[in-house]
Amino acid sequence: MYSLSEDGGGLTRPHQASRQKRRALGSPTISEKPHMLSDATITAFLATTNPARSKGFYNETLGFRLVSDDQFAIAFDCNGIELRIQKVAQVLPHPFTALGWRVPDVREAVLGLVTRGVTFERYSFLEQDKNGVWQAPSGARVAWFKDPDGNLLSLTERGAA
Repeated sequence: MYSLSEDGGGLTRPHQASRQKRRALGSPTISEKPHMLSDATITAFLATTNPARSKGFYNETLGFRLVSDDQFAIAFDCNGIELRIQKVAQVLPHPFTALGWRVPDVREAVLGLVTRGVTFERYSFLEQDKNGVWQAPSGARVAWFKDPDGNLLSLTERGAA
Protein backbone atom coordinates (compact mmCIF):
# COMPACT_ATOMS: atom_id res chain seq x y z
CA MET A 1 0.00 0.00 0.00
CA TYR A 2 1.40 3.37 -1.00
CA SER A 3 0.41 6.98 -0.37
CA LEU A 4 1.45 10.35 -1.73
CA SER A 5 4.44 11.71 0.18
CA GLU A 6 3.85 14.80 2.29
CA ASP A 7 6.09 16.92 0.09
CA GLY A 8 4.19 15.77 -3.02
CA GLY A 9 7.38 14.29 -4.42
CA GLY A 10 6.16 10.77 -5.01
CA LEU A 11 4.68 7.65 -3.50
CA THR A 12 5.79 6.32 -0.13
CA ARG A 13 4.99 3.29 1.97
CA PRO A 14 3.11 3.97 5.24
CA HIS A 15 6.18 3.34 7.43
CA GLN A 16 8.22 5.71 5.29
CA ALA A 17 5.63 8.45 5.75
CA SER A 18 5.73 8.12 9.53
CA ARG A 19 9.55 8.09 9.43
CA GLN A 20 9.50 11.31 7.37
CA LYS A 21 7.10 12.84 9.90
CA ARG A 22 9.42 11.90 12.82
CA ARG A 23 12.43 13.36 10.99
CA ALA A 24 10.54 16.60 10.41
CA LEU A 25 9.79 16.77 14.14
CA GLY A 26 13.45 16.10 14.98
CA SER A 27 12.86 12.65 16.51
CA PRO A 28 15.29 9.95 15.38
CA THR A 29 13.85 6.66 14.22
CA ILE A 30 14.94 3.45 15.98
CA SER A 31 17.26 2.55 13.11
CA GLU A 32 18.87 6.01 13.29
CA LYS A 33 19.73 5.72 16.99
CA PRO A 34 23.37 4.75 17.48
CA HIS A 35 22.54 2.32 20.31
CA MET A 36 19.16 0.90 19.48
CA LEU A 37 18.40 -0.71 22.85
CA SER A 38 20.43 1.52 25.16
CA ASP A 39 17.29 3.28 26.42
CA ALA A 40 15.15 0.12 26.61
CA THR A 41 14.35 -1.65 29.88
CA ILE A 42 15.54 -5.24 30.12
CA THR A 43 13.30 -8.14 31.11
CA ALA A 44 14.91 -11.14 32.79
CA PHE A 45 13.74 -14.71 32.09
CA LEU A 46 14.09 -17.98 33.98
CA ALA A 47 12.08 -21.21 33.79
CA THR A 48 10.20 -23.48 36.18
CA THR A 49 8.48 -26.85 36.09
CA ASN A 50 6.72 -26.13 39.38
CA PRO A 51 5.11 -22.67 39.27
CA ALA A 52 3.65 -22.82 42.80
CA ARG A 53 7.04 -23.64 44.31
CA SER A 54 8.80 -20.92 42.27
CA LYS A 55 6.12 -18.39 43.14
CA GLY A 56 6.73 -19.02 46.83
CA PHE A 57 10.51 -18.87 46.47
CA TYR A 58 10.68 -15.62 44.50
CA ASN A 59 7.83 -13.93 46.39
CA GLU A 60 8.20 -15.13 49.98
CA THR A 61 11.85 -16.17 50.22
CA LEU A 62 13.47 -13.51 48.03
CA GLY A 63 10.79 -10.88 48.62
CA PHE A 64 9.85 -9.87 45.07
CA ARG A 65 6.40 -8.43 44.43
CA LEU A 66 4.17 -10.66 42.30
CA VAL A 67 2.96 -8.77 39.23
CA SER A 68 1.08 -11.48 37.34
CA ASP A 69 0.53 -15.21 37.07
CA ASP A 70 -0.93 -16.58 33.85
CA GLN A 71 -0.75 -19.79 31.85
CA PHE A 72 2.66 -18.86 30.41
CA ALA A 73 4.66 -17.28 33.22
CA ILE A 74 4.82 -15.80 36.69
CA ALA A 75 6.07 -12.20 36.65
CA PHE A 76 7.74 -10.34 39.50
CA ASP A 77 8.89 -6.77 39.99
CA CYS A 78 12.59 -6.85 40.88
CA ASN A 79 13.34 -3.25 41.78
CA GLY A 80 11.75 -1.97 38.58
CA ILE A 81 12.93 -4.82 36.35
CA GLU A 82 10.48 -7.52 35.32
CA LEU A 83 11.48 -11.10 36.07
CA ARG A 84 9.39 -13.60 34.11
CA ILE A 85 9.53 -17.20 35.32
CA GLN A 86 8.34 -19.20 32.31
CA LYS A 87 6.18 -22.26 32.94
CA VAL A 88 7.78 -25.16 31.08
CA ALA A 89 7.69 -28.97 31.00
CA GLN A 90 11.44 -29.37 31.58
CA VAL A 91 14.22 -27.13 32.91
CA LEU A 92 17.83 -27.77 31.96
CA PRO A 93 19.73 -25.37 34.25
CA HIS A 94 22.90 -23.77 32.95
CA PRO A 95 26.14 -24.63 34.80
CA PHE A 96 26.81 -20.88 35.10
CA THR A 97 24.99 -17.95 36.70
CA ALA A 98 21.61 -17.31 35.11
CA LEU A 99 20.68 -14.24 37.15
CA GLY A 100 22.36 -12.13 39.80
CA TRP A 101 21.84 -9.16 42.06
CA ARG A 102 24.28 -6.48 43.12
CA VAL A 103 24.02 -5.94 46.86
CA PRO A 104 25.72 -3.39 49.12
CA ASP A 105 26.86 -6.03 51.64
CA VAL A 106 27.10 -9.62 50.39
CA ARG A 107 27.71 -11.09 53.85
CA GLU A 108 24.56 -9.46 55.24
CA ALA A 109 22.52 -10.59 52.22
CA VAL A 110 23.82 -14.17 52.51
CA LEU A 111 23.05 -14.35 56.23
CA GLY A 112 19.57 -12.92 55.64
CA LEU A 113 18.78 -15.52 52.97
CA VAL A 114 20.20 -18.35 55.08
CA THR A 115 17.65 -17.48 57.78
CA ARG A 116 14.96 -17.89 55.08
CA GLY A 117 16.20 -21.38 54.20
CA VAL A 118 18.48 -20.63 51.25
CA THR A 119 21.57 -22.82 50.93
CA PHE A 120 24.65 -21.33 49.30
CA GLU A 121 26.80 -23.25 46.86
CA ARG A 122 30.34 -24.38 47.65
CA TYR A 123 32.90 -24.87 44.89
CA SER A 124 36.10 -26.86 45.42
CA PHE A 125 37.90 -24.82 42.76
CA LEU A 126 37.22 -21.48 44.52
CA GLU A 127 38.49 -20.19 47.83
CA GLN A 128 35.29 -19.25 49.66
CA ASP A 129 34.83 -18.03 53.21
CA LYS A 130 32.65 -19.78 55.80
CA ASN A 131 29.52 -18.17 54.29
CA GLY A 132 30.32 -19.34 50.75
CA VAL A 133 31.56 -15.93 49.59
CA TRP A 134 34.39 -15.81 47.03
CA GLN A 135 36.52 -12.72 46.41
CA ALA A 136 37.17 -12.18 42.70
CA PRO A 137 40.46 -10.71 41.44
CA SER A 138 38.56 -7.44 40.84
CA GLY A 139 37.75 -7.27 44.54
CA ALA A 140 34.09 -8.13 44.01
CA ARG A 141 32.65 -10.57 46.56
CA VAL A 142 30.27 -13.19 45.14
CA ALA A 143 28.04 -15.93 46.55
CA TRP A 144 25.85 -18.38 44.61
CA PHE A 145 22.62 -20.20 45.37
CA LYS A 146 20.01 -22.09 43.36
CA ASP A 147 16.30 -21.63 42.97
CA PRO A 148 13.99 -24.66 43.32
CA ASP A 149 14.50 -25.55 39.63
CA GLY A 150 18.28 -25.45 39.86
CA ASN A 151 18.77 -22.08 38.15
CA LEU A 152 22.06 -20.70 39.48
CA LEU A 153 21.64 -17.25 41.06
CA SER A 154 24.25 -14.94 42.56
CA LEU A 155 24.79 -12.03 44.90
CA THR A 156 27.64 -9.62 44.19
CA GLU A 157 29.14 -6.86 46.27
CA ARG A 158 31.29 -4.68 44.07
CA GLY A 159 34.96 -4.39 44.90
CA ALA A 160 36.99 -1.23 45.22
CA ALA A 161 37.18 0.48 41.84
